[in-house]
Amino acid sequence: VHGHALRTMLIEDVFVGNALVDMYAKCGMMEEAKKVFERMKVKDVVSWNAMVTGYSRIGSFEDAFALFKKMRQENVKLNVVTWSAVIAGYAQRGHGHEALDVFRQMQFCGLEPNVVTLVSLLSGCASVGALLLGKETHCYTIKRVLSADGNHPDDLMVINALIDMYAKCKSVNVARVMFDAIAPKKRDVATWTVMIGGYSQHGEANDALALFPQMFQQDKLVKPNAFTLSCALMACARLAALRFGRQIHAYVLRNQYEMLIPFVANCLIDMYSRSGDIDTARVVFDNLKQRNVVSWTSLMTGYGMHGLGDKAHWAFDQMRKEGLAPDGVTFLVLLYACSHSGMVDQGLKYFDSMSKEFGISARAEHYACIVDLLGRANRLDEAVELIEGMPMEPTPIIWVALLNGCRIHANVELGELAANRLLELESEKDGSYTLLSNIYANAGRWKDVARIRSLMKHTGVKKRPGCSWVQGKEGTATFFVGDRTHPQSQKIYEILAGLVQRIKAMGYVPQTSFALHDVDDEEKGDLLFEHSEKLALAYGILTTAPGTPIRITKNLRICGDCHSAITFISMIINHEIILRDSNRFHHFKEGSCSCKGYW
Repeated sequence: VHGHALRTMLIEDVFVGNALVDMYAKCGMMEEAKKVFERMKVKDVVSWNAMVTGYSRIGSFEDAFALFKKMRQENVKLNVVTWSAVIAGYAQRGHGHEALDVFRQMQFCGLEPNVVTLVSLLSGCASVGALLLGKETHCYTIKRVLSADGNHPDDLMVINALIDMYAKCKSVNVARVMFDAIAPKKRDVATWTVMIGGYSQHGEANDALALFPQMFQQDKLVKPNAFTLSCALMACARLAALRFGRQIHAYVLRNQYEMLIPFVANCLIDMYSRSGDIDTARVVFDNLKQRNVVSWTSLMTGYGMHGLGDKAHWAFDQMRKEGLAPDGVTFLVLLYACSHSGMVDQGLKYFDSMSKEFGISARAEHYACIVDLLGRANRLDEAVELIEGMPMEPTPIIWVALLNGCRIHANVELGELAANRLLELESEKDGSYTLLSNIYANAGRWKDVARIRSLMKHTGVKKRPGCSWVQGKEGTATFFVGDRTHPQSQKIYEILAGLVQRIKAMGYVPQTSFALHDVDDEEKGDLLFEHSEKLALAYGILTTAPGTPIRITKNLRICGDCHSAITFISMIINHEIILRDSNRFHHFKEGSCSCKGYW
């Protein structure tokens, strides 16, 4: 058709020229669209809009923004389509503040936003957590956009964007109210996806997994798309819900999503890694026909979490051999893997090569990994030197990493320094106070322990209770310290008492320094006996068939005494114990742990 237009000179008609630009742009052929656009003798705002929208659609935002600026310089009269395309471009890049600025400029020009503008604006609000402006936009849509009966075709698109905005601004309950207000037969796949995604990333992952099966139970069947599946897999990864994740994997295989959509496969790798099955994660990876940087990074993340630093190093080398360039996230994962595998020299080498060999500037997160690496190796003075030489102000994550190193090696003086820096930065994370309290308790400084607890109470910081959950035949069982609410509590405590008695005979001695109370050693031993991970293990032994791995997840770092006790217990039971804490995985088998002390 383009050839015919050239031969007949119809190409000189602005409407034909615009249609050709639009055709090439929508086919993703922006170079061809640009050639047609530049050869047009007469251009109108539609010509420019086709180019701006085309660049935005394929992710060439720099080109889109440059063209937008040129339009303003040449005094081309901008319409709502132009503004909407630029707002959408910024929102898709996660530059919410810029999107909001462009929207304000549009308002100053006296233009009324359309549905596309508002959906893009809500996306911008979501990306930066601008809840107040999101609410203002919600009010505007009620007054000017949404129909009274809710039957307009555009209504659902706007409501989906509102659900997404509220969820990403951490008002998940409001998002759920809006979701429930939509009649089930009117919900489309986007409605389900934004709600499941909101729960997965910003709310309760359990609620995401409760909502996902409901998609298949509706009178009007809504088939999940790749984004829905990825959100559900994220929830599985957060909870280490391996059984549910396997069911989703089976659905993916039956419907061939994995072959078509690489990011679903990447989510599967992440889910298996975070659920303790690194071998299956590798199988999924090996069966990928196309691997991108995210695929390799997901595998390296899994190896890092499981303390397999040498395999993470292998994956990095293989990725480079395939011609893929590492980015800042890749190096963050590598440094994390080195830190949890005791590979100090290799980690420092990677950190040095980031800027020298790859031109990647280290961020605060990279420095935190190196501080953690040096701290675990008891090279705390070097860690302090690194912090003092940072090109940016140390963030709370830096001081937390140093504080953790001080806890491991009982360095009270440096621990106090790190804690004071955290207080100056007004970091209100309970973990920082807990680490310092642990350092004082290990040193027997109970007055300082009491002072820290009083400070936490005064500042309103509450310590998260330790919680462990384990997957059994009848679902997931959750335990808190001293928990006796489970129907099988009596049997659980009997099994645990028998195990402790047997391992004491083998040489296990309770590490009473981890019972952080100013009481005698006998009472401390009783307190340690009731820790949540021990209760979860006893329940796992009670309900799991011999030879089957017991998978436990803890919301906090595993207690040192529990680590010692479970190592002994793994010698007398016919199970591998796979425990995921807030830092990493521990594979206990036949009296040894995969962490080798780096935890």
